[in-house]
Amino acid sequence: MKYQKVQKQLDEREKLRKFRELDYAFSQALRQLEDPNSDFDIPTGPPVRSIAALEAEDEAVRAREQDRVFHQRLKALISEYDVSERDVSDVIQTLLEYNLWELDKTPAITG
Repeated sequence: MKYQKVQKQLDEREKLRKFRELDYAFSQALRQLEDPNSDFDIPTGPPVRSIAALEAEDEAVRAREQDRVFHQRLKALISEYDVSERDVSDVIQTLLEYNLWELDKTPAITG
């Protein structure tokens, strides 16, 4: 007769004991998180930002990109038409004087 080794299965008491240990450890961790004086240092991700903050950041990125494209196009036009930067500056000053161009606003690019 061959001896067959039966896999020892966890009985219900052992399962309950392990569950209680896990439950206790979890509750301890929650208490430490809720305690304001706790020295428990849990690494967290970056702070959650509001939608308004994200939209403001996106708008700033778009504005920087629009400024970059404008300056790139301006330099290309200056080079293409062989105009001095002084002449371009005079044109811009004239546009500003007649309120045809707002200061600190990049003109819209029209296609």
